[in-house]
Amino acid sequence: MNQKPAIDLSNIEYVFLDRDGVLNQKPSRGKYITRMEELALLPGVEDAIAALNRSGRKVVVLTNQRGIALGLYTQAELDRIHAHLQAQLAVRGGHLDAIYVCPHDAGQCDCRKPLTGLFEQAFRDFPEATPQRSIMVGDSLRDIEAGLRVGMATAMILSDDGEPTAEDDRAAALAQVSARSLSELVDRYFVSLRG
Repeated sequence: MNQKPAIDLSNIEYVFLDRDGVLNQKPSRGKYITRMEELALLPGVEDAIAALNRSGRKVVVLTNQRGIALGLYTQAELDRIHAHLQAQLAVRGGHLDAIYVCPHDAGQCDCRKPLTGLFEQAFRDFPEATPQRSIMVGDSLRDIEAGLRVGMATAMILSDDGEPTAEDDRAAALAQVSARSLSELVDRYFVSLRG
């Protein structure tokens, strides 16, 4: 993979994250996290989120949760999963400032990434947020495309699970930066945040 030129992310004040594959282990294709016991954070995530929090940056999750539309779990069950996630982050002094969820199936809404409805909700709730002061961190082409549609910087988290797909390669090529984990991304581009 070609090395991209280093970029300065010091102006970033809003870090938008996908959930599965960025914060926690991604379920296998066609599977969903339906209970809080199934949510396993990836190594270093708690410290990376806490470092972003200490820096004064807002950390916001934007997640497609099609499993609700499929009837595999309810919004209330997802809320319990996210409360558990917040509790796990809090152990290391971290927190998410907001979590936005698309519960729809494909073609039913304007919020399912790569569409931009979740970003629009976040920008309404955080009026000081702008695309120029934000980055979208994801592990899929739809995450990167969504961030680019809004006009923000993007970062691709590269999976170690098997061979990368053509979509993974395209996402990595489109993203301004890439890393093997959220922890590595914070270390590399927000290194002054670690304390």
